[in-house]
Amino acid sequence: MSNLFVRKATGLVRSWSVFDAFIYALFSINLITLGLYSFSQMYYFEGGMVNALIVSAVFIFFEVIVYAGLIAVMPRSGGDYVWMSRILGGAVGFILSVTGWWFILWLWVPLYGDMFRHIVLVPILGVLGAKDIALWFAGTQIGAFTASLLTIIIVSVFIALGMKTYARIQKFSFYGGMLGLLIVVALLLGGNPESFKAAFDANATSMFGAAPGAYEATVALGTNAGAITPFSGGSWMAVMLVIPYLVFFNLWPNWGATLYGEVRGATDFKRNVSGMGWALGVTTLLGIVLLFAIKQTVGWDFYVQSGGAWWNYAWGFAPDATPALPVWPYPALLAAFLVNNKIVQLLVVVLMSLWWFGWSGTVFLSSTRAIFAAAFDRLLPEKVAEVDERTGTPVWALLLMAIPAVVVAYMFNFNIANFASLTLCSTLVIAVTFLGTTIAAIILPYKKPELYKASPIAKYNVFGIPLITVAGVIFGGFLVFLLYQWLVDPNALYGIGVKNTSSIIYMLANYVLAALIYFGFKSYRKSKGIDLDKVQAEIPVE
Repeated sequence: MSNLFVRKATGLVRSWSVFDAFIYALFSINLITLGLYSFSQMYYFEGGMVNALIVSAVFIFFEVIVYAGLIAVMPRSGGDYVWMSRILGGAVGFILSVTGWWFILWLWVPLYGDMFRHIVLVPILGVLGAKDIALWFAGTQIGAFTASLLTIIIVSVFIALGMKTYARIQKFSFYGGMLGLLIVVALLLGGNPESFKAAFDANATSMFGAAPGAYEATVALGTNAGAITPFSGGSWMAVMLVIPYLVFFNLWPNWGATLYGEVRGATDFKRNVSGMGWALGVTTLLGIVLLFAIKQTVGWDFYVQSGGAWWNYAWGFAPDATPALPVWPYPALLAAFLVNNKIVQLLVVVLMSLWWFGWSGTVFLSSTRAIFAAAFDRLLPEKVAEVDERTGTPVWALLLMAIPAVVVAYMFNFNIANFASLTLCSTLVIAVTFLGTTIAAIILPYKKPELYKASPIAKYNVFGIPLITVAGVIFGGFLVFLLYQWLVDPNALYGIGVKNTSSIIYMLANYVLAALIYFGFKSYRKSKGIDLDKVQAEIPVE
């Protein structure tokens, strides 16, 4: 077996604890970055936001069970790639995982960059009095692209420093970010709608140069944009139709699955469930608390209207309806408006910016391990499987993320070929990868009975059926529902289905590129006397 892979062992080190993996999972379903970003865009739905949070979390918990089980059976770097290639076959494993964990993550970079400018740069610059620079970042394409480039640089440095150092960055960001969130919730619960309206008008003008009466103007713009999403309530179907947009935020408690070859104790199924499950549960609870606090002081209607006013203009639906508040209505900044002290305002936005810094590495870290695992199987140049001896970082895999991301970020930020409409493609393609892995989990006990029976999950059954199979069927059904809504989009809610030619072409191009790489390298290796079918029949040693 030793000559099948690039070397006898991966060379990666188990430098993370299960607690590190929990923080990574919690940041992966990031309430402040992904959550608030998504909530603000979801202004035109008829189902309650809180209802959708709870219902989606129930379905996603079955995802936690599926991935916790697979990790316990095969805790290997590469996660989805290793599981699918060993259970469903090399072609399926490579094409689905490379597209979901590598190519589509290039599209995530400008989204991370967008959140960087809205959550870190603009609020901090605004509080410091640098109005012109803040507005340049908030309202120009070159400002958005610059934020994407800064994101690539920051994240590349974080990942290059290694898992151990990134774990420290995560912990610092976790504790500081939680403190910031506690202050924001306290400010919102301690205020009232009348004081907020006055504070909004005053700060919108003094900080960002808004015209007087920004509050009422925002209400009018949001109402015209069709902002109607309720805090709670709505029919079952109305709530279910909110979820395909909401999961852009919370589908990711398993984001660290590709890293578990570097997590100590990863064969402990219960601890895996606990880490990802607590991340999902805590985030859902914090989400409900934060939305309730926003409702109490900002006012739910105004919150939804402010999101509608911003995105209706930003998406080009109403190019003449310039938002009265010329920056994204970031709830932490709105909470900071409630205090007059600039030092306290700065403290709030700086602490809350840690939610972005602790999360930012997720755009490359998990992906580098999927790329590395494919290279370790000889499906990419062997150079890509090299690991820096000092940090344990697969540097070439990192470069394969960072360099193409610059091109995709440029296309997205300047809306070349309608790229700005592809936001939810970033979720759809990964969901297809998750569906492949879920199918692998469903059939694992029957396709690999010896491996399954020797694993710690073999004792968990539901009426005689393996728990991983039951959980897989439930979560798989949920994914099929999501994919139908995205692709067919019968209610015209998501904008990435068959009606958006750019999205279909972009996604198909990703799969074609992955297939060309797979079959090209398979043919090349065969000419050198290496049978990749035999390579992918074995489980690599960490």
